[in-house]
Amino acid sequence: MPELPEVESARAVLQRHALNRPITDVDDTDTWVCRPHAPGAIRDALLGVSLTAANRRGKSMWLDSTGPVLGIHLGMSGKIVAIDESGGETDGGDYWQRGRAPGDHRFARFSLSFADGTRLLLVDPRRLGRVRLDPPVEHLGPDARDITPSQFRSALARGTAPVKARLLDQEALAGVGNLLADQILWLAKVNPSRPVDELTRPDLDRLHRALRKAVESAVAEGGVHTLSVVSARHGGGACPRCGTPMQRATVGGRTTWWCPREQP
Repeated sequence: MPELPEVESARAVLQRHALNRPITDVDDTDTWVCRPHAPGAIRDALLGVSLTAANRRGKSMWLDSTGPVLGIHLGMSGKIVAIDESGGETDGGDYWQRGRAPGDHRFARFSLSFADGTRLLLVDPRRLGRVRLDPPVEHLGPDARDITPSQFRSALARGTAPVKARLLDQEALAGVGNLLADQILWLAKVNPSRPVDELTRPDLDRLHRALRKAVESAVAEGGVHTLSVVSARHGGGACPRCGTPMQRATVGGRTTWWCPREQP
């Protein structure tokens, strides 16, 4: 599933290729992806409109415009694909191990056409993405890339949930998914099951530094699949630091891997 770094790459494509040009056509006929809107409703609202800003908080994106706000969520496997006047393509979003060949639009679920001849697609094989007008983003917590140390301490150090579950709580901290959470906890040497009310101030500060390092690394390198602990998240995998066999369990409802020696 796309996490903050993948969604940021999609937002960057929107920023570069979707703004400040009138919309001349919209394909919003996929009733699942475009729910609760009826076919044609998004089209009617956006024809003639120009998008003016591409925003992101956590895993959610929205575009300001000269009309309504357009919300886009990548779901489990979505990509944003921009097509220029000559047919050249730029995409951003979920990492597919086998990639996507240019021109492969079989899984296009939503599209915008612009007056300059360019197009924008939401390509989503699993059909779990979402497009809607005026999306509710006010319930999301602070963005994981921008959260301050004091905001981070407030978000994590309340209640008794396992620390991994709290990292995954989008109302506490927006943008961290399963792989980022494992990387953060591994970097900080914190056990994923540790209750948040047992975390000390040094623990919280170490986790915040690990969050910043993991997010910036994944953004720079192209996605969470590049994080150092990801290649060890399998049976027989060893801790990249000390070589101890990694341990697996379910924490916060998600498959979790950690080093039993360094994250006791």
